[in-house]
Amino acid sequence: MLILNWPLLSAFVPTFFVVSITPGMCMTLALSMGITIGVRRALWMMAGELVGVTVVAASAAVGVATFMLQYPTAFAVFKYAGGAYLAWLGLQMWLSRGRMAMPEGEDHSSLAASRWQLATQGFVTAIANPKGWAFFVALLPPFIDSSLPMAPQLTALILIILVLEFICLQLYAHGGKSLSRALSRGGGVKAVNRVAGTLMVLVGAWLAFG
Repeated sequence: MLILNWPLLSAFVPTFFVVSITPGMCMTLALSMGITIGVRRALWMMAGELVGVTVVAASAAVGVATFMLQYPTAFAVFKYAGGAYLAWLGLQMWLSRGRMAMPEGEDHSSLAASRWQLATQGFVTAIANPKGWAFFVALLPPFIDSSLPMAPQLTALILIILVLEFICLQLYAHGGKSLSRALSRGGGVKAVNRVAGTLMVLVGAWLAFG
């Protein structure tokens, strides 16, 4: 049984890839974590971010986001708290302190952020971004064919979105890892932490005030 409109799909994939690859809060977060904790550990942040994207996309598809955009105060506390937390983490990283910073000298792996903390960061960043909700409200409906079964169609489209988002997160995290190697040559660990910390503070400010 046909569950997707293939002409629409041929436009859907490149459209969402271009939007996903464009620098944003989640991609900047992936870049920052690629710099300090590496791609493998950043996978936990990506998992949380993808769960958040799933919630946003599914909610937008059924119209929940319309209500939330009309009442932005529903986001306020969550958004500001999430932004402040990310900015605080970025400041700690800039000072080469805390669980997210690349350790200088001796091994501080026991202080590393937990998998749950990393996943929570990704989830909060995805779910508390009003622009993300607006994006899905604006772009997802035109690719839904009302003549086809809704549930399997939405499931397939959201799975495609998640695959594209994961590919882009990987590209940014690997870019961060490469940047980390370049910066750390010659003992530049502090510079690595400051670059990543600055990016994290920017993500926090973007989340809170964007």
